[in-house]
Order: sequence, then structure tokens, then C-alpha cells
Amino acid sequence: MEFFETIEKRYTYRDEFTSQEVSEKDVQKIIMAGIQAPSGYNFQSTSFVIVTEEALRKQIGEWIPTAAVTTAPVILLVLSEVIQASTGAYFDMEDYSAAAENIMLAITALGYAGVWMNGVLSRDNCERKLAELVHAPEGKTVRAVIPFGVPQKPGVQKEKKSFAERAVYNRF
Repeated sequence: MEFFETIEKRYTYRDEFTSQEVSEKDVQKIIMAGIQAPSGYNFQSTSFVIVTEEALRKQIGEWIPTAAVTTAPVILLVLSEVIQASTGAYFDMEDYSAAAENIMLAITALGYAGVWMNGVLSRDNCERKLAELVHAPEGKTVRAVIPFGVPQKPGVQKEKKSFAERAVYNRF
């Protein structure tokens, strides 16, 4: 799929996935898209846990009981760590966000669908439970959950405001 077509076709998929597996080759391509995202000071503060084991996916589905999470053949956890530069700056939020968007685009480009979830992490100690479940090292925080696979239903990108409503040249 051509780059701009991928952007136009990317959508958030919250429904059930089919039982079709995602190939290991495609999983690695998707993760590599996240790894190749920009990173402040090249700290590369983002890491990933690829959850394919049925028992782990089932446990995550109990904590996040949505159609997408409970049926996804792959649940990706995106983690970051705070690394402070000598200037006092840190980029963990920007790094993980850039990686997650690259991943969402890669999922679309390969014909899959997914959803970037992070609001749910603050409920019922979900972030901590997920970190413990996957034995995340001290200092790494689960920032996003991305269930993905072959969508059971077709989806389309929601309508976006026009260029004129969202962008100006030089000044507001």
C-alpha cells in the first residue's frame, strides 16, 4: 500500500477479530516500524511486549474486556522509560507516541486493523497489573495496549475536519 493511502485508510478498530493468525513475519515488520520511529536524543526509550500466548491474552482480556482485546490474536504492549538528558529534557511520551503511530500505520499497510488504547491503563491498576503480568523491568511503564489482527467487520476512518479548519499558514 502506498504511504498516503495507508494514512487515509488507517482507522481505529474496536470490534472482534477473526481467528486468523498474524504471521510472525508480519508481527516483526510491525514491531520494526515502531523500533524505527524517531526518538529524542536517540534514547530509544520505548520497548514492546508482543503477547501471543493464549493464557496471557485471556488474562489481559479479563482486565480490559473489550471485543478487540478479547479476540485479538496479538496484543502489543508498548512500554517506555524515563531517561533524562544532561539538559534536563526527557522524551519518553514523544518516543512511545511516535512508535505507536508507526505501528498503527504498519498494521494498516499490511491489511490488519487495531486500536491504540491507553486511557484504560489508569483504571483498576491496569498498568501495574499488565507490567507484573509480563515481568516488565523496574522503570518501564506500560503506556499503550494495541490489540490487532484481521478485522471481522470492515472499517473506515472517521471523517476529519478540513485542512482549512485545522491548519493556517504563519499566524492564527
